[in-house]
Amino acid sequence: MTSQLEQGGSAGFYRTFFMVAAVYDAILGVVFLLLYAPVYQFLSIPLPENPAYLHMIAGFVFVQGLGYWFVSRNMERNVDLVKAGAVYKAVYVLVTLNAMVAGHLPHAMFAWFAACDALFFVWFIRFLMLARPAAPMASKA
Repeated sequence: MTSQLEQGGSAGFYRTFFMVAAVYDAILGVVFLLLYAPVYQFLSIPLPENPAYLHMIAGFVFVQGLGYWFVSRNMERNVDLVKAGAVYKAVYVLVTLNAMVAGHLPHAMFAWFAACDALFFVWFIRFLMLARPAAPMASKA
């Protein structure tokens, strides 16, 4: 059974889109895993006393990127990774908004990441809507 994604010709766009999402999260993960100290110093953000929490989050972000790469390679098989990714993006946006409202956001850069994730979230939801099996055509009797 085909999906609306295949019927509408959007599969190529979404293959590229998920590759972009993969690169975005993989780069962010690596940067905050290996280079957080110079980034924080450049942005005048105090370094955490224990970077393990930052490393755990950065590792998770990298793995999310790996998941989007899997999606780009086989979108039909990996729809559930997109569902998990949509939740991840929504949670990041909501946590960031909460930090902004409370005045605890360490730097505006994190709000820009949230804006990007909000856009990814919208396109993930659109993909999930299109990836559902297309309604079967009524047979003529």
